[in-house]
Amino acid sequence: MNQFLIINATIINSDSTSNSDIAVSEGLIKEIGPLNPKNFPNYKIIDAKGKYIFPGGIDPHVHLELPTPAGPSFDDFLSGSKAAIAGGTTFLVDFVTPSNGQSLMKALAFRLKESNKCLVDYTLHMGITWYDETIPEQMEWCVNEVGIKSFKAYLAYKGSIGIEYWELEQVMKKAALLNAIVLVHCEEGDVIIQNQKQFISKGKTEPLYHALSRPAESESESVRKVIDLCRKTSCKTYIVHTSTAKSIEYIRAAKKKGLHLFCETCPQYLLLDESVYSKPLPDSLKYVISPPIRSKLDQEALWEALTDGTVDVISTDHCPFNTKGQKDVGINDFTKIPNGAGGIENRLALLFTYGVLTKKLSLQQFVGLTSANAARIFDLYPQKGTIEVGSDADFVIWDPEVKSVISVKNQIQQCDSNIYEGFSINGKAELIIRNGEII
Repeated sequence: MNQFLIINATIINSDSTSNSDIAVSEGLIKEIGPLNPKNFPNYKIIDAKGKYIFPGGIDPHVHLELPTPAGPSFDDFLSGSKAAIAGGTTFLVDFVTPSNGQSLMKALAFRLKESNKCLVDYTLHMGITWYDETIPEQMEWCVNEVGIKSFKAYLAYKGSIGIEYWELEQVMKKAALLNAIVLVHCEEGDVIIQNQKQFISKGKTEPLYHALSRPAESESESVRKVIDLCRKTSCKTYIVHTSTAKSIEYIRAAKKKGLHLFCETCPQYLLLDESVYSKPLPDSLKYVISPPIRSKLDQEALWEALTDGTVDVISTDHCPFNTKGQKDVGINDFTKIPNGAGGIENRLALLFTYGVLTKKLSLQQFVGLTSANAARIFDLYPQKGTIEVGSDADFVIWDPEVKSVISVKNQIQQCDSNIYEGFSINGKAELIIRNGEII
């Protein structure tokens, strides 16, 4: 087992900064403080002078090898976890997505076979993609027999994996009894289908109409209804990839009333705006994600929500598809474009550059949003998400001085496009330690 001593470290946790040394042995953090290398004779010495030490990033929302009619998302668990490591993320949470009528048990068994090549620690949320009277019992099995305590429901994608509000209410009631958490993709599925049909019938087929078919209120109205269900069922509720100012308003008010509610957003909603849909084809195809990229006003509201604690987590919703052969299937019909983009490799650098270095976020907030808060919400803390004695030795030695530009040409994630192409970034994960191993 690797034994090493990191000296001259500036340790950043979500609630503190300290200048200390760190001794690691048997996969765990053994000692933190002023440590004399002479007392650690067989330890490898790593000098971290001028560097930050962050807890390993935790991305609780990724879709690796997600099956779609256009083929699976382009990163599998091997390439996706390599990209995560390169970007400083050492823990992932992916999803089990049962097909209609498939038992949760069978879907999980199949997903575990796909995911066992993952190079970082990971866990899975269980998707509730259909509902009948057997689901509550199956949820019980997930929690009590296999330790899956998070469930994901989609209110969009009607006709494939989307469920109805009354079904979601039953799921939330059961989850509350099991002390589990329910993640919800909030968009008004029926409204979206109606809008899509109208646009297509008028020959409006470009990616711009993907965004226009899912207006801001189709998310915020859904968020409002889900908050009502959260209040009614007392279920721990986590709203994924929040993208609109109005949604934030509702979530902020609900949190002030003490509801057991959590909120996540993603870098794409903080750094891109709706002008991307006016780019020429095929370039505009890569921005087709759900919910779509919003206005600058929504962007500003999200940044404010990061600083005041309304948003708890920044995930990526990493789900990349190649432009050629996947996204371009819908070049003449936006409803056929597989939804999703990559980001697992760039999350920490983007947030560091455009959050910390612009003084929008403190280093402590950065660690909270990229690691510690997710660890707390999903019962991984203090094993993960913090640098303290007894915690897993999962951390990143971060060089704040390295400058680079994001490009498909040098990325590790497997896709022929990147929505952050050309973005300048400062800072790089110089050394990544996962379970006490230098990787």
